[in-house]
Amino acid sequence: MNSTSIGTLTPVVDSAEHEQLKYFTYKPINIAPEIALSVYFIVGSVLVWQIVHWRAQRWIGILPGTAFAEALGYAFRTACVYNTTFGMYVLMTLFLLVPPNALALANYKAVGKIMRDSPSAQPRWFFLKPGFVNWFYFASDIFSICMQGAGGGMLTGDKTRDAGRAIVLVGLTVQLFFFACFLVTTVFVWRRPEYTVHVSACDQSHAQAKRRVMLAVTSTTVLLYLRSIYRIAEFADGYGGKVYSSEWAFYVFDTILIFLAFLVYIALFIGHNFPRQRKIADNPASGQDGHMPADSAQYLVSKEHA
Repeated sequence: MNSTSIGTLTPVVDSAEHEQLKYFTYKPINIAPEIALSVYFIVGSVLVWQIVHWRAQRWIGILPGTAFAEALGYAFRTACVYNTTFGMYVLMTLFLLVPPNALALANYKAVGKIMRDSPSAQPRWFFLKPGFVNWFYFASDIFSICMQGAGGGMLTGDKTRDAGRAIVLVGLTVQLFFFACFLVTTVFVWRRPEYTVHVSACDQSHAQAKRRVMLAVTSTTVLLYLRSIYRIAEFADGYGGKVYSSEWAFYVFDTILIFLAFLVYIALFIGHNFPRQRKIADNPASGQDGHMPADSAQYLVSKEHA
């Protein structure tokens, strides 16, 4: 009886391991994806609370949405630990590869709004105008997301794997280039005093408010940049390569880097500075001509809806 049971169960176990090796090229460890799932769910919940509590503009919902998408990706990875199937692997790949790119959209939106809400800033060059910045970086990120999504879906097929890898590499390379351009734009906005941000009750001065927002945007963009470098190395190395086959590298350069980005978003929550509605405040520092000095930017207020 026991020998018969063992004999019937053994092929099932071997088949499950074969499927794991077929897609991962290694046997994925347990516990780690469950921990990541729980952590990202908690991160998303904290961000939802912050958005509701501080009445932040709706577009900041990109942040918790991305965290929950990451949690879903690790839920699919957890399922693959126990039973790897084609469908589960495709869903895992898409939800762990694509959603972090949405964090860049939040950063683009933040800088674009700062530029748009700073009427005293009159940039000479068209590539520093708010309309161009919003369109240019949003379009680049959407293009990159589409390329990575399309290529990611092709990675699991033997006949389409090479083409999928090439498409993902193009998407990641394009994204890396635009990340670099955006960092230059962000530093420019940070250093120019005419670009102002809304000062919340949590800020002691306009300088502090702007420093916090720009530090959050810059540091998270750098983390996304490093994560993209890892992903490029992974796909350039190819299926079954050293980078692709190193599970520890995935958890260090993807899971942890994105988690650190979320920690920055929580610790330096920018929703304070992008409220749903701003009330007009008196400005004792205004000059007789009605113009507002850059140092008094905390009084720049307007009614906005995301």
